[in-house]
Amino acid sequence: MGFEPGFVGKRGKELISGLQQETTTMNISRSSRKDRKRSKKGQFPVQTLFETCKEVFSNGGVGFIPPPLDVDRLRSVLDSLKPEDVGLSPEMPYFRATKNGRAPAITYLHLYEGDKFSMGIFCLPPASVIPLHNHPGMTVFSKLLFGTMHIKSYDWVNDVPSIPAPTTKTSRTDTSLTGEMRLAKLKVNADFVAPCNTSILYPTAGGNMHCFTAVTACAVLDVLGPPYSDPDGRHCAYYLEHPFHRFSVDGLSISENEKEEYAWLQERDKPRDLTVVGALYRGPKIIDC
Repeated sequence: MGFEPGFVGKRGKELISGLQQETTTMNISRSSRKDRKRSKKGQFPVQTLFETCKEVFSNGGVGFIPPPLDVDRLRSVLDSLKPEDVGLSPEMPYFRATKNGRAPAITYLHLYEGDKFSMGIFCLPPASVIPLHNHPGMTVFSKLLFGTMHIKSYDWVNDVPSIPAPTTKTSRTDTSLTGEMRLAKLKVNADFVAPCNTSILYPTAGGNMHCFTAVTACAVLDVLGPPYSDPDGRHCAYYLEHPFHRFSVDGLSISENEKEEYAWLQERDKPRDLTVVGALYRGPKIIDC
């Protein structure tokens, strides 16, 4: 999601932005015997999260959906997580509102990335937006740690053919791609206020394409299984929304009451005004043993 150069995950893969970046820190360390003893006696909540993710996604891959009991177990761990468990508070500089009229920069704190899953935190100032984007072949857990966030999400309608997309220009700094549009059905369109339950989306359900808008300063911890990876064909695509009623398809009939629940989505260029910068995670260390 538009990361500034200078930060990337453990394996040098591309995180949501599609931009390669250099590792600045790891925060994942091989533990000494002393570390292992300490974690067993009373480990930090983020360590419990990490170990639970390792178990839940141990057999993971593209399109993998954890069994219901594992979904519930990971959700429960995330539901109990608090901002202080990952070293965050709303007073930190990441969450300050901008006063220059520019789109606020979003900060990403990298916790972990491996072949099976990744963990990271998006820190959003008020009015910042992570635009509508997809999660190809992924199961994603999103925990709102604090603040109020508006989430809008869609799933594809698979039994409706694509239609030609118009060539549009959304602004001086952001042009859409030409091509085709696909029909999508609205899954969620609501404000979420922390503390609230963890949101979960699946490879083909649950709102696989979503948009985050910070109503207030907020932080959201994401667990992605598997992570984005351009070399493996899991790149992040962004979308423009077109109202359903603007286009017609022969044989496609939706009642007036339901039309607001559908939209045509057109793949777009990565928004040029989207800025996500990497910062050092300063919470409790995660021990990968």
